[in-house]
Amino acid sequence: MFRSAAEAGPHDILKMYNPKGNIINISPRLEPNSPDSCYKLEVVAADCNSEPLGAELAGALGFDLSSMEKRLQGLEKKILMEAGETPAVVYEMKKQVDSFREKLESVEHLSWLGLFKDLSEGTLKPSPFYHKRTLHKTREECEHVREKFLQMSSLEVSEEVRQYLKTPTFDNWQWEDAEIMVLLQVMYVDLDFTATFNIEPDVLHQFLFEIYRRYNNIPFHNFKHCFCVTQMMYGLIWLTDLRSKMDSIDLLIMLTSAICHDLDHTGYNNAYQINARTELALRYNDISPLENHHCAVAFEVLERTECNIFRNLSMDQFKRIREGIIKCILATDMTRHNEILNKFKSILPTFDFTSKEHRDVLMMILIKVSDISNEARPMEVAEPWLDCLLQEFFNQSDMEKLEGLPVTPFMDRDKVSKPSSQTGFIRFVLLPLFIELANLFPCLEQHIIDPVRKALDYYTEMEKALERETQNRAHSDVTGKSKEAAGSRRESQTNAGPEAQRPHAQ
Repeated sequence: MFRSAAEAGPHDILKMYNPKGNIINISPRLEPNSPDSCYKLEVVAADCNSEPLGAELAGALGFDLSSMEKRLQGLEKKILMEAGETPAVVYEMKKQVDSFREKLESVEHLSWLGLFKDLSEGTLKPSPFYHKRTLHKTREECEHVREKFLQMSSLEVSEEVRQYLKTPTFDNWQWEDAEIMVLLQVMYVDLDFTATFNIEPDVLHQFLFEIYRRYNNIPFHNFKHCFCVTQMMYGLIWLTDLRSKMDSIDLLIMLTSAICHDLDHTGYNNAYQINARTELALRYNDISPLENHHCAVAFEVLERTECNIFRNLSMDQFKRIREGIIKCILATDMTRHNEILNKFKSILPTFDFTSKEHRDVLMMILIKVSDISNEARPMEVAEPWLDCLLQEFFNQSDMEKLEGLPVTPFMDRDKVSKPSSQTGFIRFVLLPLFIELANLFPCLEQHIIDPVRKALDYYTEMEKALERETQNRAHSDVTGKSKEAAGSRRESQTNAGPEAQRPHAQ
């Protein structure tokens, strides 16, 4: 029995369609109906709050995925404490939750349904840099955050928060965007940049707001990622006492580079840009298209007088800062990872803080470490970032499949699992990089290397558990098929009668 949308009750699940017949998300930001443009509602499930689901489970499975994830995390920790190890079934449950969430969150991205992709485009036409899903923040969203930021910008941040901000254990998930801008302001003040370089408060406010505005609404490379990288850089400056080893301009370069390092990232990496021949790849001749774009956007913001935090510096100082920021941001291109790491290893035995060449390499290493430092954070902070990263990876591989482009192997949702995405990366990229930095600054061992080793153990055990579960499932399938085959033989013999079962005479 079907029920019309007008008869829908509080426990029914609805789908909404726009006038073109496309499924759309139901949210407070929807444009209102008009006589010429009416939405259509359809009941797809009724009485979802009734038995046998129960109210809480219905809520979790229906719309509140975060509640379901929290319950799983709580159960996982409880089982781990009581049993000593996490059963494979828990990982399987988490995998199913991740999969379900991806399906819900990726509705806009499922361009293979023809919702947002014009398949009539010629295959030889360069792909557009911006796809048709909304990437940029709305004007209303930006103004709301701006107002909150300006209201809070004059408030005094407690000493406890200031000290917490200097540690790698800082939890970014507890802070809203406006509060994050206040914390970035604190960094410029507490490192004495505002006093040393005569950065006016209003100019710093406008600069930070423009930076916020230029980070897009994508799963991983967003404004919160910008903050995490900057906060780790800030923490490393304090932990290694760089203020006594490098001058203020170098520190200003590193902090500002971290803030600007992923400006206007659209969630598709350099390999995609090059293979799809996007506007960026064409503009920068396939040479670090994203990183070059991030730099260009940064200095586009700084070209505006009201945003130029360097406007009171001399021409020579600005030239040095511009050169340093470009060098740091371009160093975040992972295709240059081995080149930069090997350069650092070669100068490490004779490292000299008075050498500009040595300091430049160290600055590139520090922004690289900060950029990929999530696993140095507590697991409850780091693991949600991995979920965000995988969502962005899978979005890209979906697009690559749609457009007939080479599929990036570590982004393919059909080949990559959560633990497998991390074990190799930690073992072959993170640890070698972090260990070399700790060779110069031994104090970092406990702060960034120990947590990364724990993360490697965590994901290694998760990977083994998934492998055991896969093997057990395969064994069960084989056993089941063998029993089924044996049962079929017995049934055939029974049906054939006594003559067929009697041995033939030789």
